[in-house]
Amino acid sequence: MIYALLATPLVTGLVSALVPWRRWVPLLGVASLLGVLAVALVLAHDALHSPARALHGSLAVDPLSALMLLVIGAVGLLAAIGGVRYLDLQLARAQCSTRQASLYAALVQGFIAAMLLTVLARNIAIMWVAVEATTIVTTFLVGHRRTRGAIEASWKYIIICSVGIALAFLGTILLYVASSHTGGPASLDWATLVREAPQMNHAVVRLAFSLIVLGYGTKVGLAPLHSWLPDAHSQAPAPVSALMSGVLLAVAFYAIVRCRSIAVSALGSDFVRTTLLISGLATLVVAVSMLLAQRDYKRMLAYSSMEHMGLLCLGAAAGTPLAFAAVLLHMIGHGLAKGVLFLGAGEILELEGTSEIAQVRGLLARRPALGGLFALGLAALLGLPPFSVFASELGLVRSLSAAGLTWVAGLALAALALVMVGMSAPAATMLLGPGTGRATSPRLVRAPLGAALGVLALVGVVAWPLSLLIHAGATVAAQ
Repeated sequence: MIYALLATPLVTGLVSALVPWRRWVPLLGVASLLGVLAVALVLAHDALHSPARALHGSLAVDPLSALMLLVIGAVGLLAAIGGVRYLDLQLARAQCSTRQASLYAALVQGFIAAMLLTVLARNIAIMWVAVEATTIVTTFLVGHRRTRGAIEASWKYIIICSVGIALAFLGTILLYVASSHTGGPASLDWATLVREAPQMNHAVVRLAFSLIVLGYGTKVGLAPLHSWLPDAHSQAPAPVSALMSGVLLAVAFYAIVRCRSIAVSALGSDFVRTTLLISGLATLVVAVSMLLAQRDYKRMLAYSSMEHMGLLCLGAAAGTPLAFAAVLLHMIGHGLAKGVLFLGAGEILELEGTSEIAQVRGLLARRPALGGLFALGLAALLGLPPFSVFASELGLVRSLSAAGLTWVAGLALAALALVMVGMSAPAATMLLGPGTGRATSPRLVRAPLGAALGVLALVGVVAWPLSLLIHAGATVAAQ
C-alpha cells in the first residue's frame, strides 16, 4: 500500500507530462488525489490496528505520519480541484500554452509525491532529500505565471530555501557522526537514532538540532529565514499557494518534530524547549508586526501562515502529549482553512483583477457565495467556534500553562488578539459595503470550499473520526 501511495502521483505526473494536452489531464490529477486520500485512510487504519502491515523497509507509517498523509491528501485534493479552474482560466485567456499547462499538472503531482515521501521515510537522509525535492519542484510552480513578480519570487524562494536546506543537511550529517561514535553501527534511521541518542556526544547533538531547526525552519517559515514566504505565497498560482501554506509548511515542521525526538532523547527537554521557544516567539513577533501593516490580502494570508507556524513551534516546545495533540489538530485546521482562503483569494483576484485590500469592496453584496465562503474561511483561521482551530488554539494555551509556560501562553494569547484585529479590519473592508451587480461563482469553486469548511466545523465540534489517530500521533511525537 505504501508503494501504491507513492506511485499514484508519480505515474499521474508522468502521464500529464508526456501525453498531449487534453481537458481530462487536470481531472486525472483530481482522481490521483482521491486515490492518495483513500490509500492514506487505509494506512491510517493499519497504523492504529495493524502496525506490521504499515512497515516496508525504509518506509513506514505510524500514527504521526498517517495523520500527515491525511492532511496531504485532503488539502491536495482541494488544490487539485482548484487547479482545474486555474488551468481553464489560464488557457481561455491565452496566459499559458498547453505545454505549460501540462507541466503545471505534472509538477503538482511531483510536489505531492515529494511530500508523501517526506512523511513516509524512516531514514532522515531520505527525508532531507524529499524536502529538497519539494524546493526544486515548487520553484517552477511559484513562477508558473511567468510575470516579473512571480519570477522574482521563485528566485528568492530557491535561494533562501537552498541555504536553509543546506543547514539542515549539515545538521543531518552531524547526527550521523554522533551516531557513529555510540559504539554501535552508525545509522540514519530516526527510530534507531532515538534509541542511541543517550550515548551521543551532547555538544554535537546541540549543534545538529540547532542547524536542523534553522534549516527546516526556513521551509516552515520560521524567523529569521522567512522572507521568501510572503513573496512566494502571494505570487504563486492560488492552488499552489494552498498547497504550500496548507501542507508544505506542516510537512517541513514534521521533519523538525522527528529530529526533536532524537534531541530530547540525547539532551533532555531544556535545550530543545529553549530553542523552539526562541524560534516560535521570534516568528510570532515578526508575523504579527507584518500582519498589522498589510495592504495585500494574499500577503496577509502568507504572514498568517507564519503566525500559525509560530504557534506550532510553541506547542512543540511544551512537548507533552496534550501539546502535540493540539499541534496535530492545528495542522489539520490550518491546512484546510488556508486551502479555502488561498483558493478563495485566487478567485477574488481573477474576478476583481487586484490583490489590493483597499480596492476590493462589498464582496458579500456583489458575490455573496464567494464572499460568504471567504468570510467563513477567515472565521475558521482566526479560531472562532465551531471550527477546529478554536479547539486547537485552546489546547495549545492549556498545554503551555500545564507545562509551566504560562507567560508564553499569555504572549500567544496577546498575539492571537492582535492577529484578530489585524485581519478582521481588512476583511471587513473587503466583505462589507454596498455593491452593484451580483455574480455567482462556479460550482467548481463553491462545492469543494464549502465541503472543506464543513469538515473543519465537524472536526472542531466532535473531533470524529480523527480523535484516536490524533492522540496516538501525539504520543509518538512526544516520545
